[in-house]
Amino acid sequence: MKKYFYLISFVLLLTSCTEDVKFNNPAFQSLKDNVFWRANAYKAYSGDGGTMIIEGSLGYEKVLLQTASPMKGTYLLGVNDASKAIYSNTFPAQFVAFSTGTKGVDGQIVITEYNLENKTISGTFKFNAINENINDTENPKITFTEGVFYKVPIQFSEITNHL
Repeated sequence: MKKYFYLISFVLLLTSCTEDVKFNNPAFQSLKDNVFWRANAYKAYSGDGGTMIIEGSLGYEKVLLQTASPMKGTYLLGVNDASKAIYSNTFPAQFVAFSTGTKGVDGQIVITEYNLENKTISGTFKFNAINENINDTENPKITFTEGVFYKVPIQFSEITNHL
């Protein structure tokens, strides 16, 4: 009887020690006003004038990151319209839009990898964006910190101007 007890205990021990590991490859995530935010859809594509647009969306929420170039480097936000960030929520009852504007540096996008062979782009971002509706005094700005986009697929055939 002791043999069966030890055998069952050993089997239970082995089966309870499994670990389910989930990889976020690709990924687009950040802290939105200090709350974890992860996009469930993401893509990158060329914009007008050689810009690169990296887009992440979660339901009605969308984050658009635009850099002046797809090449590795740090792109400061708020300096001009070549590099900027936009957050919007298009749900009709909660419509809101925020952008970095051109009133001074208030964030950055860092491209760490631009892989033409695999057609992916990776990097980090952080920014403070101002509400485009100046009458909305309850939500004057939104903050994204610790943002990461990792191996986001690039669609080279899509050339549009979303910003």
